[in-house]
Amino acid sequence: MNRKSIADLASSVGVGAWAAFSVLTLVVIGRSGAPLWLDDSFLTWSVGHRPEAVVALARAVTATGTGLVPYVLAALAGAVAGRTTRSRLPATAVCLACLGLGQLLRYGAMELVHRPRPAQADWRAHASGWAFPSGHTTTAALAAGLLAVALTLRAPRGSTALRIAVCGWGLAVGLTRVYLGVHWFTDVMGGWLFAAGWLGVCLCVAAHLLPAPFLTELTDPAHAPTEDHASEDPGCRGRSRPA
Repeated sequence: MNRKSIADLASSVGVGAWAAFSVLTLVVIGRSGAPLWLDDSFLTWSVGHRPEAVVALARAVTATGTGLVPYVLAALAGAVAGRTTRSRLPATAVCLACLGLGQLLRYGAMELVHRPRPAQADWRAHASGWAFPSGHTTTAALAAGLLAVALTLRAPRGSTALRIAVCGWGLAVGLTRVYLGVHWFTDVMGGWLFAAGWLGVCLCVAAHLLPAPFLTELTDPAHAPTEDHASEDPGCRGRSRPA
C-alpha cells in the first residue's frame, strides 16, 4: 500500500469510528449515565451464569488488558512492522506513543462523561474510576489493533490466523469486563469505537508525516535497504583480485 492508500483507509475508519463514538457518548451523557439498550440484559445474564472456573478464566483474561501486557504488544508491533534494524526502533516508538497518548485521551473522556459503573454487588473483579469508555477494553483494543496492522504490513496474506487471534484477544478482554460486572456493555462498545478512531488518527498522521524512506521500508519490502553490507556489484562476482 502506498502513502495515499494508507491515509485514505485510516481516515475513513477513523471518521466512522469517531462519529459512532460521539453519538454514543452524547446518548450516555443525555441519559445521565443510566443503562442503555441491552446493558441491563447483558448484566443480568452475566450475574446468572458465573461458574467459578469461568470466572477465574475471565479474571485471567481481563488482567491482560492493563499494565505491562498491552505495552509489550505495542512494542512487539513496532518490532514486527520494521523490516530492518534501522526502522524497528522508530516504529516501536511510534506504536508506544500511539498507545500512551490514547490512554491520556481516554482518561479525559472518562472524566468528561462521569458515568457510574454497575452496582458493586454485581462485581466479580476489582475496578476503579468512571465507567465510560472502558479502560481495559480501550487499552487492549489499541494494542491488538497496532499488532494486527503490523502483521498486515509485514505479511498481508500469511498472517490471517495470527491477526484473528490477536483481535480475538482484544474483543475477549472487553467482554470479560461485562461478564465480571464492572462495566456496562455500552462502556465496552465505547472502548472499541474509541480505539478504532484513535488508531485511524495515528495511522493517518503517520502516513502523512513519516519520512518517505521510512514509510517505504514499512510498506514495501522490495525497497527495504539490505542489512548485508557486502558488495552486491554483479560485475565483481567471480572476478579475481588484481595482483
